[in-house]
Amino acid sequence: MKKITYIIAFLWTLTSIAQQTLFCNFGNIQTHDQAQIGFHLDVVNNGTFDENNGGTVGFYNQTGSLNISGDNRPTFHDMIVDVAGDLFLDVAVEVTNFQEFVNGRVQTPRDRRNVSLDYTNDAPYLGENDERYVDGYASINGDLNFTFPVGDDFRLRPISIENEAATNTARSAYFFENPNNPNFFPSNYDTNNFSSSLFGVSTFEFWDLDGDIETRVTLTWDDNSNIPTLTDNLEDLRVVGWDSNLGQWVNLGNTGATGNLDNGQITSDVIIPDNYTIITFGTSDIILDGDLEIFTAVSPNGDGFNDTFIIQGISELPNNELSIFNRWGVEVYNKKGYDNSWAGISEGRATIAKGEELPVGTYYYVLKIEGLKDRAGYLYINR
Repeated sequence: MKKITYIIAFLWTLTSIAQQTLFCNFGNIQTHDQAQIGFHLDVVNNGTFDENNGGTVGFYNQTGSLNISGDNRPTFHDMIVDVAGDLFLDVAVEVTNFQEFVNGRVQTPRDRRNVSLDYTNDAPYLGENDERYVDGYASINGDLNFTFPVGDDFRLRPISIENEAATNTARSAYFFENPNNPNFFPSNYDTNNFSSSLFGVSTFEFWDLDGDIETRVTLTWDDNSNIPTLTDNLEDLRVVGWDSNLGQWVNLGNTGATGNLDNGQITSDVIIPDNYTIITFGTSDIILDGDLEIFTAVSPNGDGFNDTFIIQGISELPNNELSIFNRWGVEVYNKKGYDNSWAGISEGRATIAKGEELPVGTYYYVLKIEGLKDRAGYLYINR
């Protein structure tokens, strides 16, 4: 109890002399088990405040904001955030045991990645929602799977990594902005420039995820993610990343997607986060079916990507027959010995409007291969 009394006396003396509402630490502060300290004003840590082996430090302001700054990163055993106008970090803050969101966000400068809310020793958190999260960068160092409580524009948009990736400090932030015109990155990331295995990339949001250890990554979406602009089938949804070496978006996979078009999550293949500048959602037009790769999207616009219906490996199976039907079951294309040449034109036997471009929409294909089972599925024409 003597320690707490001393801190309060020091605080008032400083406030009276400096004529400003802040607590400035030039010395050595340490909390022990069962200790409780509440800050109702800004904190400047120029001394030692990182040897706390117990206790709770809370930040409270029911009307305005608070700020933590200084030369040294403070480290708290337990930390409570109850600040109506948000808690702003100008220096990184570490939590080693538990952190609770009660009111307000923790805001970090998005142009300074090293200033973050740092969870270590697998410190858990509680109370996050669309109004309470880390608005900026958070980091993890531990041994368990971790979900970053990050968001932007009053939207919690978590991103998760596997336990191996947490052992060497992974860091992440969410950005509700167009990758083509990001505010806190030196480059633009053209969402029209993607690998041939992709069909589109989101223009609404992205994450920055930093880490040098392999992991699967799980992204979340809500109705503001506008997933229906990419696909109406979650099986076609992909995690995609900007590869700075290639200068394009690449497919990072889909090992599982749950939810619906308005709310859900998707998990990537195993990746090394540092290999990709930013990551977001995309859509792929590939179905792996045995030795075949079936690109289930056609965009015959002359740009060299997906101009025809491509079935990689079909040349090795020349005794085949491809039929394509519209939504009413009318055959619009048929060819024996298909050779990846169909460009969305109605032709072949028993078709309608022969020789005309087929309209944008979903079609159904049936691929018969001599001696093998038939393949069937949906494809999409987009002009």
